[in-house]
This record gives sequence, C-alpha cells and structure tokens, in this order.
Amino acid sequence: MDNFRPGESRTDIAHIGKSVVIKGELSGSEDLYLDGEVEGSIELRDHSLTIGPNGHVRANINAKEVIVQGKVEGNITGTDRVELRKSAVQVGDIATQRIVIEDGAYFKGGIDIRKDKDKDQTPRRETSPAQTQTSTPVTQVTTPASSPLPAAPASSTRG
Repeated sequence: MDNFRPGESRTDIAHIGKSVVIKGELSGSEDLYLDGEVEGSIELRDHSLTIGPNGHVRANINAKEVIVQGKVEGNITGTDRVELRKSAVQVGDIATQRIVIEDGAYFKGGIDIRKDKDKDQTPRRETSPAQTQTSTPVTQVTTPASSPLPAAPASSTRG
C-alpha cells in the first residue's frame, strides 16, 4: 500500500481513506492523499495534495501541487502545478504556474496562469487591455504563401 519508490525524496505522505468525512479546516506540513470527503478549506502551502478517485472535496484548496482524480467543488490554488486526471470533475477556478488537463476530465471555471516570481526578476512590461486578452475569436484568413499576414483583420465587403 506504500507508494514510495526508490529514488523518491518524499517519504511523509498522510492518507485519508474513503470512509473519512472531514468538515472544517484541513492543514498540514506533509503531502496528503485524500480519498474521503472534505467540506471547508484545505491548506498545504509547501506540500502536495492528491485527491483520489473516491475523493469529494467541497472546499477551496491551497497547496504546492494538486492532483485531482475525484471531485472538487471550489477554487484551487497550486503554487507549482495543478493536474486534472481523466476521472477528475472540477467546478471552480484554478490559479497555478503549470496545468495539465487530461482528455476526459471535466472542468468548469477559469484558469489563471501565474508566473514564477523567483525565476523571473525582470519587471513586467505594461500591456494594453487588448494585449492581455487570453481568448479571442478565430477568423480564418487565407493568403498566398509569399504574402505576409495582415496586421489587422480586413473588413469584408460582400454584396
């Protein structure tokens, strides 16, 4: 039942089984594997949280790394990364540096990709609102291979 593999540096992993129900604040200073139910909040700032396939969380989560195989209703903040496996159901926003969403996972919410402040010390350049938009409608443009793409969409005149 121990998930330790030779060469792994993590040895302290707490397990919460599928028959356990927790209501309130859950915090800790070790990695956590959760296969039960939690309602409230989960705080594991410097550690990872794995929500097993039977796990059902109705809480906001703050951890270094979050792997979801079960159900989460709430916002997830993963300071390093968040991974939604194919069996995951996530309803709520995600804020992280890196994200993986496997084919088959259900996700309803927003994603905020955050830049690592420790790795990049250069100040951010100010951008206009048009430059910060993350999702834009796609317009198919067909141009000959030798001509450059237009800088702005051309207005179409159909008659």
